[in-house]
Parts: sequence; C-alpha cells; structure tokens
Amino acid sequence: MADGDALLELAVSIAREAGEMLLAKRPARPEVLATKSSPTDVVTVLDRAAEELIRTRVRQARPYDAILGEEGGETPGLSGPSGEGGVRWVVDPIDGTVNFLYGLPDWAVSIGVEVDGEIVAGVVHNVPRAEIFTAVRGGGAWLAGERLRCNTGVPLSRALVATGFGYGAERRRVQAEVLADVVPVVRDIRRGGSCAIDLCSVAAGRVDAYYERGANYWDWAAAGLVAAEAGARIAGLNGKPANPELTLSAAPGLFEELHDLLAPLDPERG
Repeated sequence: MADGDALLELAVSIAREAGEMLLAKRPARPEVLATKSSPTDVVTVLDRAAEELIRTRVRQARPYDAILGEEGGETPGLSGPSGEGGVRWVVDPIDGTVNFLYGLPDWAVSIGVEVDGEIVAGVVHNVPRAEIFTAVRGGGAWLAGERLRCNTGVPLSRALVATGFGYGAERRRVQAEVLADVVPVVRDIRRGGSCAIDLCSVAAGRVDAYYERGANYWDWAAAGLVAAEAGARIAGLNGKPANPELTLSAAPGLFEELHDLLAPLDPERG
C-alpha cells in the first residue's frame, strides 16, 4: 500500500524544487511558447520545463507510477515487481500562468497524488508568496505548521466569493451574466487567477467560497483535498462531483446557499 504521508513528503520536495527553478529562471517577460483554447490561453517555455522536472523526479523516485500533467498529458503506470501500481500523480506545473506571465504574485505548482483513483495527498506551492499548502486524506490541511479550517457559519449575504473566468469570448459573456446576479447577493467577489490558490484560500479562511466554470482536474486535484480537509465541500452542480463545467467549494451551509443561487442561473451554458 502506498503511504499518504510518504507520498506527500515526496510531492512537497518536488514542488519546492520546481518552484525554485521557476523563480531562478523566470525572465522579466517569460516567453509564450504556444496558445491552447484561445489566444489568451498561453503556455510558456517554463510551464513545460517545470512539468518535465516534476515528471523526471517522480520517475526517479517511483518509476511504476502514472502521471497526468496539464502540458504532457497521461503517462500510464506500470505493474512493479512487488505489486506497485495504482498510484497516479496529477500535475499542474504553473497554475495561474497568466499571473506568472505578468509578474503577478499568485501562481502555484500543484501536485496531487491518487491511489486507486482517490486523491490521498496534495501540495499547492504558491511560489511568489513562499506558501506551501498541504493535505493528506484524513490528516487535515496545513500551512506553515498551522492546521487550516474554512470559515463556517457565514451566510451568503456576508460571503466573500472567489471566482474565475474562461478564455473564450462567449464563455466570458455568460460568466459575466451569471456574476451580475451573484454580486448583489454576496459581500463581494475576488478574482485571483489561480483555481488552486482560490481553493486553498477557502481552506485558509481568506475567502468564504469559490466557484468557477472551466477549471480542470489538475487545477483542483491537490487544492480540492486541501479544501476538503479544512472542512469545505467541493462538488459540482446538482450532486455531480467537481468537474470542468462547474466547481464549487464552501463550508456546509454556505455551499448549499451558493449552489441554490447558481443553479437557476445555468452557469454551465455557453
């Protein structure tokens, strides 16, 4: 059996190294290597370099494990001589690439570790702020030796809600329409630019809730565990798990209030 604490220790070591490399090599204006879903959805040279570093370190330490990376896709795992297998590393080398591109201080290396399809360990390294959020399933969520707890007992009218926007023009239009109905009902909105950091902010009580359409599994794999271990719910609409159509997180009670506000607005359209 893979040990969650041991997997987390390795993940933290790799995330630290990747963060140090990114800080050391980041030029004043990183080179845009390619675009993905739209001209505003960018990949830098260092996105790929960081993911390759992470893949190399995982393969060196655990050669039979599978790896799913935002940039490099899926590398299947192998069955080892002692029965090793069933472990997959879910990697976002830079979550918040546009922030990274512009020199804004909220981007992160995110590494989640699955065992038999369930995330059991996760690290989100907010590199510019030197913050490392960690969680092991059943062991709580942590930052700098302090156990994290999400805010509880917050009504929707006093909730500070984080969200994000997609890259396509039509999706942004719909998201703006939804947001126009959310803003009058909540305390305020925050847009940080990194799904992983937003979810860790829910865990740390820096915001009360988060929702977003367009976040992918590698964005929330590690941070979703951090939020859950801090007491937050993380799911999609209408009983679905978190998914790219909508990911929502908040403490129980507020989660249901925000869900019931969003569902009639059909935020998955467009």
